[in-house]
Amino acid sequence: MSEYTGFLVVLASGLFFSELFKRLHVPYVVALIVAGIAIGPLGLGIVELTPPILFLGSIGAVFLMFMAGMEVRTGAVSKFRKKLVVLVLMNGAVPGLVGFVVTLIFGYEPITAVIIGTVFVSSSVAVIIPTLEAKSLISTDVGAVIIGATILEDLGSLFFLSMVLQTTDPTTFLPLPIFIGIVAVSVFVLKYFLPRIEEWFFKNRDREKFEQEFQFVLITTIAVAVYFEFLGMHAIVAGFLVGLILSGTIKHHRIESKLHAISYGVFIPIFFLEIGIETDLTVFFSINDALYLTVAIVGGLIASKLLSGYVAGRLIGFPKYTSLLIGGASIPQLSTSLAVAFTASELGLLDARLQASIVILSMVTVLLAPFIIELLTRNFK
Repeated sequence: MSEYTGFLVVLASGLFFSELFKRLHVPYVVALIVAGIAIGPLGLGIVELTPPILFLGSIGAVFLMFMAGMEVRTGAVSKFRKKLVVLVLMNGAVPGLVGFVVTLIFGYEPITAVIIGTVFVSSSVAVIIPTLEAKSLISTDVGAVIIGATILEDLGSLFFLSMVLQTTDPTTFLPLPIFIGIVAVSVFVLKYFLPRIEEWFFKNRDREKFEQEFQFVLITTIAVAVYFEFLGMHAIVAGFLVGLILSGTIKHHRIESKLHAISYGVFIPIFFLEIGIETDLTVFFSINDALYLTVAIVGGLIASKLLSGYVAGRLIGFPKYTSLLIGGASIPQLSTSLAVAFTASELGLLDARLQASIVILSMVTVLLAPFIIELLTRNFK
């Protein structure tokens, strides 16, 4: 099969499965992963992961984290600072510890356990925001607290991931404390100056020329990502930071829509399809405890997120059903979890059964979380 044919099959299968599963009310991400499994070695075996597809998949991982960063709005963080400290410590640290312990119990090295613990810390803004919007909870206090906690948990998990990767696969020429300091300063400086640079650049120009402004944003995005990679930051973390920095810079709705179309129309689907193709479900039959590991990981995350969110919600003054809603909304695992699994697997830090477990975890929680939120919001309202 030629590279063009393989590329066509990948894109066409993603479109077909996403449309098919949409009619069954199955999330887009689950459809793409299933499509990857269907066309990969475990299914029809009609697609091989050629270097061009692998390259586009890695770009998709960066764009996925970039769009996750774009979703971040800091207003929710600044309004409920004290409550968020308690919530993040409970709803991030407790699941992180559970993930760490579960992985150690199954005989993995501490460094691998730290990576799985990092996955347990995170949640998914991309799943939570649309679900809360559908229930008219975005503008409420509990909605703002949930979104603010998710943002901080994602930032924390990516920070820990960056530290872990720097210790196992160092890519920076700088000592670690200096590296952290330069990255932190760079984020604040770029967040302050980029909107002003854009305003100056288009001050005496026709701002209706959408193509020029889109080109400016795209070049800026790539330039900032290259800068962070030059410092030694891994690509998925750099992608998230670029999205975070540009989230307040991009003011033109058409530009944001165009970035969304490019990301979710081309690159991100290839990333999810690649995950499906690479997912080896035969480990559940060939390795005795692989199924038990998956059950422990999925069950451990759901239970720890739900219980820690409930306890934290009660501690910061929310009633019972609202506290349960906070815990339930923190369950979905998507962008950060899959990107971490993808990167760690490439570096040889996760084996086939752990990679398959994280993929199953994302699929189950993305399917389950909207149902839980729907159930709890009935009582909340």
